[in-house]
Amino acid sequence: MTKLRLAIVGAGPAGIYAADILLKAERNFDVSIDLFDHLPAPYGLVRYGVAPDHPRIKGIINALREVLDRGDIRIFGNVRFGEDITLDDLKKHYNAVIFATGAVRDADLAVPGVELEGSYGAAEFVSWFDGHPDYPREWPLDAESVAVIGNGNVALDVARMLAKHVEDLMPTEIPENVRAGLAASPVTDVHVFGRRGPTSVKFTPLELRELGELRDVDMIVHDEDFDYDDAARAAVSGNKQVFVIDKTLQQWRQREVGQASRRLHLHFFAKPLELVDDGTGRVGAIRFERTAPDGEGGVVGTGEVRELPIQALYRAVGYFGSPLPGVPFDKKRGVIPNHEGQVLVKDAESGQSRQMYGVYATGWIKRGPVGLIGHTKSDAMETIKHLINDLGNWWSPESPSEESIVALLDERGIAYTDLDGWHNLDEHEKALGEAEGRVRIKVVPRDEMVQISRG
Repeated sequence: MTKLRLAIVGAGPAGIYAADILLKAERNFDVSIDLFDHLPAPYGLVRYGVAPDHPRIKGIINALREVLDRGDIRIFGNVRFGEDITLDDLKKHYNAVIFATGAVRDADLAVPGVELEGSYGAAEFVSWFDGHPDYPREWPLDAESVAVIGNGNVALDVARMLAKHVEDLMPTEIPENVRAGLAASPVTDVHVFGRRGPTSVKFTPLELRELGELRDVDMIVHDEDFDYDDAARAAVSGNKQVFVIDKTLQQWRQREVGQASRRLHLHFFAKPLELVDDGTGRVGAIRFERTAPDGEGGVVGTGEVRELPIQALYRAVGYFGSPLPGVPFDKKRGVIPNHEGQVLVKDAESGQSRQMYGVYATGWIKRGPVGLIGHTKSDAMETIKHLINDLGNWWSPESPSEESIVALLDERGIAYTDLDGWHNLDEHEKALGEAEGRVRIKVVPRDEMVQISRG
């Protein structure tokens, strides 16, 4: 019987779901799957890209853990694609590869002053408070008034983590350096800006409601943002999610404010124009234009410009994919060009795209950073369908044995981590948490993660 030796680069939800779907799929060949990740621990953005106070994320991790703990998928963590292993290496040992590397960079925000000191990418801040091993241990939390640009869930995560009192984060798995940094923060006001109205936001109702439950934090909304046009009213009456969001915001309009030590302000119909230099090269204010509904669900500028003093700004306007050595990349969209997961490469002479046999993509690096876990599963199913049907075009590896890739990594001195190693790290982090009455405390330094994993 034919056997598929498959490499998957990326051990987050997209990569793990792809492996699980293939193993369960109807097929007339055997399968052997190796997951590679540049981080020593699995789960990708579920571990390193979501605020630690989301309890439902634990359910996703539990589901991913069940897949890995079956033992029919091997993991090689702490292995960097393009450095430790290359596309040519994979061709020698596998029949095909799926790239599931996600999107972890911040998308650009094209406004003057974005380069000023005190202007940060939200993705970098999220990586810091999630204990990502490749980011600095310290974060400059020295601003009393902070702006967050964006109206998606990441913007709310950032705003919540800035406004929330650190004592209320102690049940979570935040690392000690993050606890210390947030505890010293002098923040009093967090301002979230979106250029559209309340009925056009991209965050989910649950994310929004969580904001209103913060202890000792006033929710500030402005009456001028709720003069809805027909399109906005139709959105509220015709869409359950918009209805719930509107209901939550309307309740906040009725709240008494003024007693809390911190405030979280939501500014709608506010288009950022520029960041103002305070005279020392730092962010001193944000200048924005008031927008208005255009009658069709969009907005137009009004010409009214306002300015708000701030000392820091976080850009939460989306994530962007990163190129991989030897793999085609769409610089405009931040994705690997593909047709339903089949990677496409342009012919140098004709300029026409053709399939790059043996190479596939799934998740955010396939479709861009949109959608939730459900989209990731359907994405993987589509990619796996083509992988199975492309049997005749798989690579023919020189050395397909399962032992050969282990020998290669050992020969190159790569201190890779495996599933047993993840269990070691997992138990160690839980023990650290148990000593302080918490579920877990993350280990942050990469070398320490690897040392614990490898025993």
